[in-house]
Amino acid sequence: MDNRLFDMAVEAAANAYCPYSGFHVGAALITDDGKIYTGCNVENASYSMTVCAERIAIFKAVSYGEKSFSAIAVAGSKNNDFSANCIPCGACLQVMSEFCGSDFKIILADGVYHLSDFLPVSFDKENLE
Repeated sequence: MDNRLFDMAVEAAANAYCPYSGFHVGAALITDDGKIYTGCNVENASYSMTVCAERIAIFKAVSYGEKSFSAIAVAGSKNNDFSANCIPCGACLQVMSEFCGSDFKIILADGVYHLSDFLPVSFDKENLE
């Protein structure tokens, strides 16, 4: 399943809108019950308005009522070589932490990691009390 999910992330990267960076990113998110949602990065001339593939996949899933996820695959490349890792940015990791536990799987080009590998401490609802 991990390879299939990564392949779906590569496919999603083909839809990226990235005229400024030329860096295509795709993500494929799987829910606990096996549904898959994909996303791609969407850039904007106002760079801060750019949205990452990971957040698009998560927000798409949430917009369909999903809130339980088991893994996400992320693939990124500037030259169609998806063999290097494309590690999620801090904003994406924080969004993942809203819906996923520290053992949430992040599938990259070279293997499987967990959310806690990249975000050992996150800001969560307990920080609001």
